[in-house]
Amino acid sequence: MVISTEKVVMIEKCFLDTNVIVEAFSADIYKTNIAKSLLDQCPTISTQVVNEFINVCLKKLKINRQDTYSIVNELLNHCIVVPVDSKTIRQAMIISQRYNYSHWDCLIIAAALQSNCEILYSEDMQNDQIIGNLKIINPF
Repeated sequence: MVISTEKVVMIEKCFLDTNVIVEAFSADIYKTNIAKSLLDQCPTISTQVVNEFINVCLKKLKINRQDTYSIVNELLNHCIVVPVDSKTIRQAMIISQRYNYSHWDCLIIAAALQSNCEILYSEDMQNDQIIGNLKIINPF
């Protein structure tokens, strides 16, 4: 992964959804630059995000296993990685009942909330929605 020199000014602690990280490898230069800039900020991600990213690299982006693992090792070195545990799963179920997101999205939201992040960057969720102290933003 090549880290961009263009910076997004961030004050709040942020969490990245898998789709934002995938955009760092997009053919869309605009999205790629934004995603790389967010990755430059030492964001928080969860073990779920890491594993989903590996799956996308191998299946959708057709990156070979060795290169995928190299990219993921760099990702692990540049991000704060938090586990998805039973507490996260329980919180995700509560969020799902209230906000009607998919279980997988609720796991992301729960991990972001448990990490005290103020912003969750996601391309798939409702832009500008606030859940607890967390604001969901589509960076693109």
